Amino acid sequence: MSKQEEKGKPFYITTPIYYPNANLHMGHEYTTTLCDIFARYHRLKGEEVYFLTGADENTEKVVRAAKDANINTKDYLDETVSGFKSLFKMLGISYDQFIRTSDEEKHWPGVIEMWNRLVAAGDLEKREYKGLYCVGHEAFLTEKDLVNGVCPDHGEAPQELTEENYFFKLSKYSSEIKQKIETDEIRIIPQSRKNEILALLERGLEDISFSRSADKVSVGVPVPGDLSQRIYVWGDALTNYISALGFGTKNGDLYNKFWPADLHVVGKDILRFHAAIWPAMLLSAKLPLPKAILVHGLITSGGQKMSKSLGNVIDPLMLIDEYGHEAVRYYLARYVSPFEDSDLTLERFKAVYNADLANGLGNLVSRIMKMAEVNNIKALERDIELFKKTNLYEQIDSYFVEFKVNEAVDSLWSLIKRADNDIQTLEPFKTIKVDRKKAEVDIKVFLAYLIEISIKLRPFMPITAGKIEKLIKENKSPEAPLFVRKD
Repeated sequence: MSKQEEKGKPFYITTPIYYPNANLHMGHEYTTTLCDIFARYHRLKGEEVYFLTGADENTEKVVRAAKDANINTKDYLDETVSGFKSLFKMLGISYDQFIRTSDEEKHWPGVIEMWNRLVAAGDLEKREYKGLYCVGHEAFLTEKDLVNGVCPDHGEAPQELTEENYFFKLSKYSSEIKQKIETDEIRIIPQSRKNEILALLERGLEDISFSRSADKVSVGVPVPGDLSQRIYVWGDALTNYISALGFGTKNGDLYNKFWPADLHVVGKDILRFHAAIWPAMLLSAKLPLPKAILVHGLITSGGQKMSKSLGNVIDPLMLIDEYGHEAVRYYLARYVSPFEDSDLTLERFKAVYNADLANGLGNLVSRIMKMAEVNNIKALERDIELFKKTNLYEQIDSYFVEFKVNEAVDSLWSLIKRADNDIQTLEPFKTIKVDRKKAEVDIKVFLAYLIEISIKLRPFMPITAGKIEKLIKENKSPEAPLFVRKD
């Protein structure tokens, strides 16, 4: 494909939809920020981007949480989702749609259409099932999943349930999905997660329950033609990726333009759902498969999983309030790996903030713009024109193609360090007193540095990038530091 053809092409990216049974944590914040960085990057390259996020509301977790809060489920959902959107606004998340699975007009028609297609394919069958059901997971567990008789993730013993449910013939698609992943028709990133799902597929998938008895669950989409059952989480939640685009309705313009997804971004704990169950559903429904699934690790604190009992949970809102949302975006982009588990502590965050932002980028901007303003030296017009172009993104394309967002930020901070070192070497603030012509050339070079930095900074820290661009255009030093040192 030529560069001309690339420009303006559609790009569809999604987060998982989040359970609104509690406030979002750092893992959710990372997934969403990572998606936002990709979305902004592709927009800046001239592509037509659609960025989807949302809430998985048809779950018993939500019913239980609302009951514990002593409010009705709808009011609870509205309040919690409002909190999600508020956090996303604070973080500068530029999503195009927030899908809610309780939305009977937008979401349910797609779920019903997907169900009917699975029925038409002969892949749904009503069976009696007896098993151990974990409400926290909203899934049946086996004895080997338990530790001392309880779910290790939720600390509760599962319920013994015997139900007649509709089962999806997932086992039918093990070999076909394996072939699609092996050939990268569905690209799984990183390789370690690809190997993990291939090993699972090699052992063979088992059929899974796709409905729950309506007298056991109080929310969800009724099974077409069988009101005694409700569509279970897989057929409901996963379908959001296409229902949000109008699949199952008369208005399928978004679906026709953006599906299949260019990138699903998920945490490693939901790899199986997205790389096995979701492709099987699409194959059964005779729909195109997503192009790529990026699977990131967990954010730990002090080397341990964040836990209230350990007292190491870091509240995203606290970080935003103390350091600002752009600092949080920066840390997540550079110091959290897109592929492996990464650690975050308050001490580490503060050290990074001071070194990289307050003493790094912020100090560099102040020094260069102070020299330019005091000596009335302006950026060259040809350099300012770079604000209107995106050709500089070609220099970091390779990082984004390989999903190495952290390395893209590393390369940008190398540029910041180089500019700082050059100032120390050339000392234009001294040269200006004896050789204005040479100092003027040097300062214009440093202004060009700032232009390049601000352009490349846009996907990661868009507000900060805009502030730097404004200072350059107005030829002013900042009235207040961009980042205040936290001592």
